[in-house]
Amino acid sequence: MLEMRPDCERCGVDLPAEASGAFICSFECTFCADCADDVDDLCPNCGGELMDRPTRAPKLQEKFPPSTERKFKG
Repeated sequence: MLEMRPDCERCGVDLPAEASGAFICSFECTFCADCADDVDDLCPNCGGELMDRPTRAPKLQEKFPPSTERKFKG
């Protein structure tokens, strides 16, 4: 199951699990659409391809909660 990280690692914008617009690599590094475009859809951490992250339905978030650990360092 994906962690569904709550923010863009590059700019810190919120990325709710139920919303589209997040991109992830195979290590689940997570970026917003603007930052993914800025790095040409290549993860700046591992060099992997950034793909659309699927959404998680709100009704499933209680049983399968998304991560609350923010990764933005700035």
